[in-house]
Amino acid sequence: MKFFLDTADLNEIEEAASWGALAGVTTNPSLYARIGGKVADFENHIARICEVVDGPVSAESVAMTRDEIIADGIRLAAIAPNVVVKVPTMIEGLAATRALSERGIKVNMTLCFTVPQAILAARSGAAFISPFVGRFDDISEDGISQLYDVVQAIGNYDFGHDVEIIAASVRSANHVAQAALMGADIATVPFNVLKKCVEHPLTDRGLESFLADWEKVKNA
Repeated sequence: MKFFLDTADLNEIEEAASWGALAGVTTNPSLYARIGGKVADFENHIARICEVVDGPVSAESVAMTRDEIIADGIRLAAIAPNVVVKVPTMIEGLAATRALSERGIKVNMTLCFTVPQAILAARSGAAFISPFVGRFDDISEDGISQLYDVVQAIGNYDFGHDVEIIAASVRSANHVAQAALMGADIATVPFNVLKKCVEHPLTDRGLESFLADWEKVKNA
C-alpha cells in the first residue's frame, strides 16, 4: 500500500518525503486555509508541492457545475504533470470527470461513501476513488467495512483503465493497517497519523534496552 499525505503544509511534506515512503499528496481548500493560504498564491503553492513530491498531487476543484469543474480541472492540470484533479462524487462531478479523463487528465473522485458511487466514479473515468472512512466513524457507523465493500466491488470488474482505491479520511494507524489488509491501494493520512504508523511502545522499549546495554559496553 502507498502512503499519500493529506496536507497542504510544505514542511510536513518535505519531512515525510525525507523518509522515502511518501508516494503522493492530497489537498483541499480546508487544508490550504489551515496554513494561512491565499487564493492568489494557490496555484504557486500546488506547484511547490509538486516539486517536492515524486507522485500524484491532488488539487481540489471548488466548482459545482460540470463546465466550471472542467475549466478548473484543465487549469489545475496545467500547473504540473503530476497534478490530479480532485472532484466530488455527484452528478455534475461525474460528467466533469468523464470530460477530463477524455482529455487525459487524471481525476481523484472524492467524498465517496457507497459501492454504487464508487462504480459510477470508475465508469466515468476516475483514476482514483476516495471512500471516506472517518466520516462514517463520526456518525457511529463502520467506515472500514464500507471501504472493504468498495475495494471488493471495484476489484470485480475491468473498467478499461487503472483505478486505485484511496482509503481517505483516515484517523488512526489502525485504520491504515485494516485498509492494507483488505487491499486498498493507498492510504491518505494526516502527518500525525503517518508518524503514529512508525511508532510503537515495544520499539521504544527495545531502543531503551539497546542504549542501556551499549552504555554498559562503553563503560566496561
